Amino acid sequence: MVGIVSYGFYVPQYRIKVEEIAGVWGKEPIHVLSSLGIEEKAVAAIDEDSLTMAFESVSMALSSVKLKKDDIRAIFFGSETPPYVVNPASTILAEFLGIDHHYLASDTQFACKAATGAIITAASLVSSQFTSNALVIASDKANAKPHDPLEYTASSGSVSLLLGNKNIMLEIVAMSSFSSDTPDFWRREGIRYPSHGGRFTGKPSYFYHIQNSASDLLKKQHLKPSDFAYGIFHMPNGRFPREISTTLGFTKKQIEPSLVVRSLGNSYTASALMGLVSVLEVAKPNDLIFFASYGSGAGSDAFIFKVTQNIKDKRQEFRKKIENKTYIDYQNYLKFMRNL
Repeated sequence: MVGIVSYGFYVPQYRIKVEEIAGVWGKEPIHVLSSLGIEEKAVAAIDEDSLTMAFESVSMALSSVKLKKDDIRAIFFGSETPPYVVNPASTILAEFLGIDHHYLASDTQFACKAATGAIITAASLVSSQFTSNALVIASDKANAKPHDPLEYTASSGSVSLLLGNKNIMLEIVAMSSFSSDTPDFWRREGIRYPSHGGRFTGKPSYFYHIQNSASDLLKKQHLKPSDFAYGIFHMPNGRFPREISTTLGFTKKQIEPSLVVRSLGNSYTASALMGLVSVLEVAKPNDLIFFASYGSGAGSDAFIFKVTQNIKDKRQEFRKKIENKTYIDYQNYLKFMRNL
């Protein structure tokens, strides 16, 4: 048995409302809210980046386990916004944590599914007995060009998962991936802000890849949506996960607990995993959870998780913690994101 032993998350204190951004550009907030399904988003402070947020989420993940840090022999740092273009964040993080030098470190990329691909790699390393424990971190301080539609959704946050083969709270029952060369979203070397294909990011990209990875996994495992307590899908906005869940046959009740995108925005690599940790606050032992990520470029990783009895000792308080927030105006938002 291989799975998630513990988890941690970090959401910055600062928020900006969608109506604040819309007002600056003369847009009607009601139109933005209805089309995106997002009310506000989390914004990292000027002195925070993907690495500092990763340290916070990892610290939470390790606080609930009795584990020597040197027992961790693999660390994966998934991000679209690493602090360095050349120089790994995974080794810096390991140094912060005090882990000795006998470990595999790797920074992973694949847009918003950089960390879920790393989960597959980490689970395989644990299964092969390369290591008993592996850390997977998803962390982003997502930015967007001012007046771009992404400005309403791109947010900040981090989720860390400790994988192992003992005292598992979330068993990985099965995994599946579906990939293609579909360039719906990109950022060239030296370019500050990402570009995207507008409507092209929907049907041929997000929906096509998640539907294929999810349908394939359900078919192989002889399961149907009604067998699951919860369904979690990557959340670039509030509308897309609702649409794909309906297409696949999941109900509103199954996906509603994970839709934290309304109040946090799309934290890129951490987005789908933020939905997972929100569900873990309320999930019960023996619940089956369906999870599917999406990464532009493009691909989707799908997972079936089973909650174990250990969830009772590893559960983290999510909703109360993300309510600790301070609202900022657009000028401070630009300053925090270093757009000024």
